[in-house]
Amino acid sequence: MDEQIRPAASAVVGRDGPEGLEVLVLERGASSRFLPGYVAFPGGSTDLEDEQHALRWFGTAEESRRACAVRELVEEVSLVLTAGGLGPGDALSAVDAAPPSTKQLEDIAHWVAPPEVPVRFDARYFAVRAPAGLEPVPDGSETAAAWWVSPRRLLEHWREQRRLLFWPTFVTIEALATCGSVDDLFALRIDTREPYDDELERLPRSTFWQD
Repeated sequence: MDEQIRPAASAVVGRDGPEGLEVLVLERGASSRFLPGYVAFPGGSTDLEDEQHALRWFGTAEESRRACAVRELVEEVSLVLTAGGLGPGDALSAVDAAPPSTKQLEDIAHWVAPPEVPVRFDARYFAVRAPAGLEPVPDGSETAAAWWVSPRRLLEHWREQRRLLFWPTFVTIEALATCGSVDDLFALRIDTREPYDDELERLPRSTFWQD
């Protein structure tokens, strides 16, 4: 059991599609230490470099989690968030040249893993706006695949056992399914919680434990 709680961040990237909100999700690579094969949002734990990124981009090291979300987008799916918006790219130098504002990374959720989770994260989820036509490029290691999907469709795939969702991702996707647009995503505030007893019995075991 990993006793350390690691600061972390995820980017919940949304765009307006023909049927409403679409979000960017990825499948964790088979070599991932935690939840290989599961669907997740781009993100990960913060590192010391993120404090330096935060100082340059946002003026304070306290924004290291937003900096982490920006970095992970570049590393996992080759997307760069700058003052001009989200676009393709594989280098943080573009962010250095034109850093985004904190308003471009809206804080919509705060998840803290309980003690029984083998790898514990204290994670902030940030909403990010994407233009139409932008496509992710998975790194092929941490990220096996990346694609756009409506939250409702992803929940259907989960119910059909075609996709694996861990509890925080599952609850977040359920909340996103109530959003009709990116504007709704930016206005969303998710009340995070642990599962009720009936959910532990009713939902697939994979939603709560990595076997």
